[in-house]
Amino acid sequence: MKIEGCYTAVVTPFKNNKIDFKSYENLLKIQLESGISGVVPCGSTGEGSILSPDEYTDMIKFTVNFFKGRKQVICGFGTNSTEKSLKTLMEINDLGADAILAIVPYYNKPTQSGMIEHFSRIAENTGMEIILYNIPSRTGVNMIPQTVKTLSEKHKNIVAVKEASGNLDQVSEIINICSKDFTVLSGDDSLTLPMMSVGARGVISVASNIIPDDISDMCNYFKNGDIQRAINLHQKNFKLIKNLFIETNPIPVKYALKKMGIIDDDELRLPLTRLEQKNREKLDLLIEQI
Repeated sequence: MKIEGCYTAVVTPFKNNKIDFKSYENLLKIQLESGISGVVPCGSTGEGSILSPDEYTDMIKFTVNFFKGRKQVICGFGTNSTEKSLKTLMEINDLGADAILAIVPYYNKPTQSGMIEHFSRIAENTGMEIILYNIPSRTGVNMIPQTVKTLSEKHKNIVAVKEASGNLDQVSEIINICSKDFTVLSGDDSLTLPMMSVGARGVISVASNIIPDDISDMCNYFKNGDIQRAINLHQKNFKLIKNLFIETNPIPVKYALKKMGIIDDDELRLPLTRLEQKNREKLDLLIEQI
């Protein structure tokens, strides 16, 4: 599996507290027609942690069946319990996804040794490729570069990391000490271009829910050496991207998708609530521009 370019961390639309598969299919059609490399259902943006086990597997099945190999499908994956994560893994191993995006266990704040044991258990129990997901702002702990290196050398199916630490020095160190075949993806839309400048190969993006071609084109321009055009797209969308995080993700992007008519409702599940009125006005102006 070649991991590069833009992967959309797709939202999970809800209506009356049930998954709205009609809206979801509409979103996936837009992604299919764009230049993205693939999608990530059931991640942070997809509110994967609050889906029931049946809803989670239904989302994966629906996504895989929709794309039928036309785009890569990477499952958002993982809990704060290794045993629970392994149980989920057994449910999705044979659903046809290309890879899993496995988050560092949250709340428990494992040590680096704990992370190595956790991800080793996962790697030993799947044939799918694994993208590690480091996001200290949500998990409470940072996975250091040496841990990434150890895991990538120990397990051939650990092939990439989504880096959302916001630390470009850490990104540089991972790229410096890991194999040249190991891939770093940006986990912060606003840092995608800076991260690619030090060796990252793409992004798992929130913004590409609404501007998939711009984010995909920016990655491809940089890859092909057309740096100025990549910079132009970065600057064009920078303000919009920052405002997509004006409240906790995916609150703003769901509002934007509803405003654009892509999904029917911006419903979320508690404890997340709809975008505050003052922030809707800010996003409305930016949405009009696109």
